[in-house]
Amino acid sequence: MTAAERTMRLLIIEDDRESADYLVKAFREVGHIADHAGDGEEGLAMAESGDYDVLVVDRMLPKRDGLSLIGSLRDKGDTTPVLILSALGQVDDRIKGLRAGGDDYLPKPYSFAELLARVEVLSRRTSGTIISIHRPT
Repeated sequence: MTAAERTMRLLIIEDDRESADYLVKAFREVGHIADHAGDGEEGLAMAESGDYDVLVVDRMLPKRDGLSLIGSLRDKGDTTPVLILSALGQVDDRIKGLRAGGDDYLPKPYSFAELLARVEVLSRRTSGTIISIHRPT
């Protein structure tokens, strides 16, 4: 079974309702379970109480910013993979996000196909699922 075939449980922490609805719907359409939190405090509470394979976190959130949320999880020993999805896409922004505990960083705008592939990779790393990689000849 490949990571793409395994059902993942995802938490989308995004304050833009339209973006969040799109992501939840898109992940569900490809067979995954996707929950949504609309601000940093709600996202932190859900991340701490849920058993998620991957968190997709926006940096600019009300009540608690994404980097603070990630830092709090890491301080508590939570190693759930985090993909930061943010409009802040300059090199310094990406470096700051990765150093704050993010496992990957994808600037907006993005391709859902690329986001899905990155989430699958993060999930595969923690689940121990090995898939064969077909290299072009």
